[in-house]
Amino acid sequence: MQKRMGEAVARVARKVNETVENKTDSLDLADCKLMTFPIGIYKVMRNVTEGIHLITLANNELKSLTGKFIITFNQLQDVPVEKLASMESLRSVNLKLNPLNEEVRAIARPLIKFDLLVSPEGAQAAPQV
Repeated sequence: MQKRMGEAVARVARKVNETVENKTDSLDLADCKLMTFPIGIYKVMRNVTEGIHLITLANNELKSLTGKFIITFNQLQDVPVEKLASMESLRSVNLKLNPLNEEVRAIARPLIKFDLLVSPEGAQAAPQV
């Protein structure tokens, strides 16, 4: 068991280091046996988070993502609503004041079994002072 956990941690570290070193716009953490988003990633990636546009978290055991995740990776451009729909335990997703395209708005409601909180089309965040 510990060997598998160690391998999973090493896998995450390799993928994060690869993203940081190559300054890519995506972080692939699929199949890493994550139960939470590792706190250490925020520190390691602090200089490249603004450039991250896609994070893949498929095939993990995540229970939730914290507000810190959303604040840190505020440049994400893709939310796979169809994958969220397959998460039977998911209760709510708050995507207010995010620019959702027409396709997401059209397919989201019939697919989902959870509360999807979105802003009216065209709504924008208040300017930050």
